[in-house]
Amino acid sequence: MTPQETIDRIEIQDLLTRYCHAIDRQDWREFERLFARNAMLDYAAFGGPVGNRAEIAAYLKQVTSAMRGTQHTISTSLLIVDGDAATARTAGQVMMVSANETSDDRVCFVGLWYRDLLVRTECGWRIQSRMQERSWMHNAPPVAAL
Repeated sequence: MTPQETIDRIEIQDLLTRYCHAIDRQDWREFERLFARNAMLDYAAFGGPVGNRAEIAAYLKQVTSAMRGTQHTISTSLLIVDGDAATARTAGQVMMVSANETSDDRVCFVGLWYRDLLVRTECGWRIQSRMQERSWMHNAPPVAAL
């Protein structure tokens, strides 16, 4: 592995990590900066929309504002870098706290894969396309369990 390949991998891993932090901090400006200008995102695996970065930010803002808390984590990225482009398949785990029927905490656990195409831009690595791939859910509210 060349020094540049090592740097690319570290920068891409940092980008993927910043995605998790942006959502959990509800920092939608930072969220949008993680994506290329013409990025397309597919969140249909869990009933969400397919859209551009602003449309997905608006959707996630609505979803997370209804939650008492969220925590997004990632692990085990399979990353292939080819010059100024890369692909990644990354395991994601999401914990979301909402209220159940009696206003007690309901913690939902979600396992998914992020399927990404990444590109090197003048501002560094950015996500060009992202698709969520459903893996599992535990303790989901009835509307999300479909």
